[in-house]
Amino acid sequence: MILRPLVQLLNRTSLVLQIAIGLVAGIALALLAPQATDEVGFLGTLFISALKAVAPVLVFILVASAIANHKPGQPTHIRPILMLYLIGTLAAAIVAVIASSLWPSTLVLHDAATGTTPPSGIAEVLKSLALNVVDNPVNALLKGNFIGILAWAIGLGIAIRHGSDSTRAMFADLSHGVTLIVRVVIRCAPLGVFGLVATTFADAGLKALAGYAHLLIVLVGCMLFVALVINPLIVFSQIRRNPYPLVFTCLRESGVTAFFTRSSAANVPVNLQLAERLGLHEDTYSVSIPLGATINMAGAAITISVLALAAAHTLGIQVDLATAILLCVVSAVCACGASGVAGGSLLLIPLACSLFGIPADVAMQVVAIGFIIGILQDSAETALNSSTDVLFTAAACMARDKA
Repeated sequence: MILRPLVQLLNRTSLVLQIAIGLVAGIALALLAPQATDEVGFLGTLFISALKAVAPVLVFILVASAIANHKPGQPTHIRPILMLYLIGTLAAAIVAVIASSLWPSTLVLHDAATGTTPPSGIAEVLKSLALNVVDNPVNALLKGNFIGILAWAIGLGIAIRHGSDSTRAMFADLSHGVTLIVRVVIRCAPLGVFGLVATTFADAGLKALAGYAHLLIVLVGCMLFVALVINPLIVFSQIRRNPYPLVFTCLRESGVTAFFTRSSAANVPVNLQLAERLGLHEDTYSVSIPLGATINMAGAAITISVLALAAAHTLGIQVDLATAILLCVVSAVCACGASGVAGGSLLLIPLACSLFGIPADVAMQVVAIGFIIGILQDSAETALNSSTDVLFTAAACMARDKA
């Protein structure tokens, strides 16, 4: 009975505010009582362990379920929108890789060098990639081999597409169940952030805060560049007139709402209403908007690329041009499979990190850092993702009407 009011208070308080409180409390504890950080540091370790446990299963089930339950025979006028989604996500990943190369971020990681063998070039990356693809699925899940997990999930999903309706429904139910577990783990993020920040600041002081600020500036800067430069160029290629009135309308009426809801799925009704006000074809936007909330993830591609390269830079791993191109493709593909929960894209960072031979322990520390800066990062990411859904749908519809 005593705990019930506390639980109700937590349910009424947004996760963003809880994480902010955990962040401030962790910094305060590190400054005022650094000797106590060893005890609370266990909370951060526990949170990272929970992420390590749920991430492989999440990737496997979500990808397999999405492919298994994909309905073929979509209307042909959806294809141009899907192409814009693909181009936009890949372009965002390229922007993130270039920005990370020009302004590399350095993170404070514990025991970061342990067990890390940097690849010598693209040949070694591709060789490691091939070996990981054919790994035993059980071993891939146990060791967190995300490339192998992704390969088996795709293969199993394609196979189950030809199975019975009950089998596909079972995978859909599993997907919902795993997503629910992920939500529970993420609800523990404030405690995890509290422990991680307290330990990090006790060890590294303000150096860690500077690293977080630099990383956040690169992330948000990339998202603003994509929203205000790359996306208008893509829209102009379709409508052949000034794209900015449409861009600003989508950012104002969709992006602002998504910034505060931090959920592309929750913003789908807002986008549908906006598409109706723009006079778009209902048979098109009724399909493309919900689909875009699942696969059009430019912001997620930026997050995955920037954080993976920040981990590589911290470990002293040199990234050549060919590997960077491969990272862009992998980040774009990973982004399309990002979970719909807040912070879902962060759980796919280990998959990108595996290209550089970065172990899961280190990659999960990067994921935890993503939750620390997620107060702004995830909001900006969702705003970019959701506003782009209706933007590209409108561009494709206007281009077809013009033709």
